[in-house]
Amino acid sequence: MNKSYLQYSQADTGADPKTTVIWMHGLGDHGSSFVPLVREFDLTGCPPIRFIFPHAPERPITVNGGYPMRAWFDIYDGFDSTDMEDSEGVLESQKLITGLIEQEKKRGVTPDRILLAGFSQGCAMALYTGLCYPEKLAGIIGLSGYMPLIYSFPDDRNPVNQNTPIFLAHGTQDDVVPFSRGEDTMRLLRSLGYHVDWNAYHMPHTMSLPEVNDLSAWLRQLLG
Repeated sequence: MNKSYLQYSQADTGADPKTTVIWMHGLGDHGSSFVPLVREFDLTGCPPIRFIFPHAPERPITVNGGYPMRAWFDIYDGFDSTDMEDSEGVLESQKLITGLIEQEKKRGVTPDRILLAGFSQGCAMALYTGLCYPEKLAGIIGLSGYMPLIYSFPDDRNPVNQNTPIFLAHGTQDDVVPFSRGEDTMRLLRSLGYHVDWNAYHMPHTMSLPEVNDLSAWLRQLLG
């Protein structure tokens, strides 16, 4: 991966936003597919929010026969906790996402008004990047994903985000990222003292209306 920046789609809920949500998509997807989601949120009482939906660079994916697609890191076997992980890819994407945070700071948004969010692979990147970031962030949203690099994460994390609110959600019928991976992530984070709002839904590897409603309420409480 040789790109030093990320292209993205953007949706603002009002003029001159001073709050930003950077939302990472899943394997093989692109940021634009999540733009319509902004209209589904009930953000009554919240200040104007800038939603940024970056597009991951294309890379060959081993589990798909080396076929190139947009991905934050390679998948060698699957999403089981015992599968080998692409640590180099995770760290490369961490730098790219951190670059978006730095861009928002230059646009006048302070780190404590920046949230990282993600679905599936994007969830992995939101959790790892956010909890390793050296400045306090507003919050982290992880949907249908997991914490990558769980053996090195306890040493990699930055204590400045120890009290950053975390919204985690997972479908009990998920046939892509096992529900157990979400539960393991929740347990790991809570064991390390993080404040995790854990939510389980009867759904496959997708998003649901109850999840959107719960996330809307969480955002209103955090930002309203």
